[in-house]
Amino acid sequence: MSDIGNLLQRPVRRLTQLYAGLVLYGASMALMVRSELGLDPWDVFHQGLSRRTGLSFGTVTIAVGALVLLLWIPLRQRPGLGTVSNVLVIGLVVDATLALLPGGAPLPARAALLVAGIVTNGAATALYLGARLGPGPRDGLMTGYVARRPGRSIRLVRTVIEVTVLALGWLLGGTVGVGTVAYALAIGPLVQLFLPRCAVTLPARPATDRVAPVAVRRGQPG
Repeated sequence: MSDIGNLLQRPVRRLTQLYAGLVLYGASMALMVRSELGLDPWDVFHQGLSRRTGLSFGTVTIAVGALVLLLWIPLRQRPGLGTVSNVLVIGLVVDATLALLPGGAPLPARAALLVAGIVTNGAATALYLGARLGPGPRDGLMTGYVARRPGRSIRLVRTVIEVTVLALGWLLGGTVGVGTVAYALAIGPLVQLFLPRCAVTLPARPATDRVAPVAVRRGQPG
């Protein structure tokens, strides 16, 4: 966790990469929405809520991200700058991109939007994770739960959460289709492809830096 908060290490590279990744992520979501061929599970949920409430897609994305972030409290998770930025930036960008990108394109164009959206999403995920400034609220919820329940598989927990939000989103009117399946199959390999190229290497801290804070804490009252 210390690496997440320490912006003294390569701050320009990490901040640039973080916000580039978040902007691309929001744009990739809009591309998939305009494809009308299916969304990833969380975005099916966001779209369903948007259609039921009349709120914009981006506003719902921000609201859901903030609510998920509140669930970090009982899990004793500590958000990083990237976590908070994730909640705000992605929702604003997806609304701006949707406003600029018209819908109702022919099927070949929508298929191209879908492919572009999935590939861009994989690159964007690698960019903001590689900056090492904190995971998104939804990923942190999964990893935080598993950290508190060591016997649980993160793959199982992620599957249960995403199947649940997918089902709720579909019931609310979100778009489930070939894009949903394509995203599920492609996003893991894409992130694995891009992440080694985007991961920021931070210098290891000296042993004295790691030991000193422990000694200070032991000397504090209570």
